[in-house]
Amino acid sequence: MKYQNTLKDDKVQCVICPRNCILKDGQEGFCHVRKNIDGEIVLTAYGYNTGLAIDPVEKKPLYQFYPQSSVLSFGTLGCNMGCQFCQNWYTTKSRDDSRLLKKTSPEEIVKIAKNYNCASVAFTYNDPVIFFEYAIDTAKLCRDYGIKTIAVTSGYINPEPSRNFFKYMDGANIDLKGFSEKFYKKNCLAHLKPVLETIKYAVNETNCWVELTTMLIDGENDTEDVIKRECEWILKNLGDYVPLHFSAFFPRYNFSDREATKFSTLLNAYRIAKNCGLKYVYTGNLTNIETSTTYCKNCGRPVILRNGYELLQYNLNNGRCIYCNTICDGWFT
Repeated sequence: MKYQNTLKDDKVQCVICPRNCILKDGQEGFCHVRKNIDGEIVLTAYGYNTGLAIDPVEKKPLYQFYPQSSVLSFGTLGCNMGCQFCQNWYTTKSRDDSRLLKKTSPEEIVKIAKNYNCASVAFTYNDPVIFFEYAIDTAKLCRDYGIKTIAVTSGYINPEPSRNFFKYMDGANIDLKGFSEKFYKKNCLAHLKPVLETIKYAVNETNCWVELTTMLIDGENDTEDVIKRECEWILKNLGDYVPLHFSAFFPRYNFSDREATKFSTLLNAYRIAKNCGLKYVYTGNLTNIETSTTYCKNCGRPVILRNGYELLQYNLNNGRCIYCNTICDGWFT
């Protein structure tokens, strides 16, 4: 399906995301990879990627989606977000021609995933919303071969394409970059509300397993009030079972003069979220055993003991706590 509106004067409007870019013939959208060619929106990055990598699923991060399974990860160039602190800016902000990248068809991706015993394929590194067609075609083929699919996304997508997108995703980590419209407008050149609507839809109306990530930046989105409001919104709109990861910012792109996030900042957010009533809270790229472990929501004992991405103990049997037989939310073998 073409997510576009035909306008006057040979212009078309791309409606894949809330930017709703209006493009003249030959003009690219904000994302750089969706282009008006003879009145049709064409994904110029289709079939091209920045390379394939095999990761543990915990690196996405997904902590309650087939723990310790292998994931074949890939992305393209460009992004529909304008994050001034982007950690992958060398690809998301690149204006290079996608045809300079490695070409790998959906069929080849599935073949590689099978050859390396990857349980899932992840669309990541940049946002799969902008390489929608490439991601969906790959996801459909993965499903035919029993391979799970994962989206790592900012959730900046319009409602209609969102329905088609999440229909083919088994797992997703959605970046909730902050919890104020001011933060999104100033630092992401975007808006908060569409992201919240995407999260609500994905969690409440699809079969996709969703975890959330908030990267904390000192002085921008890390105050106790903001974190508490975010957690209260999650509880009210999603429930207490959706995992929330707090990750650390490192100086990058237009925030290269800022200080890296301290672990104490992550730990403070972790404790606020736990005190608010969220059952599954983690710290990400700065971590310790306490804050990377999954605890039983009933008896409080560790059901998946981790140190970062390393699994130390696995105390689940058919997805249930071995101590009290309570189901742990998530997808497990």
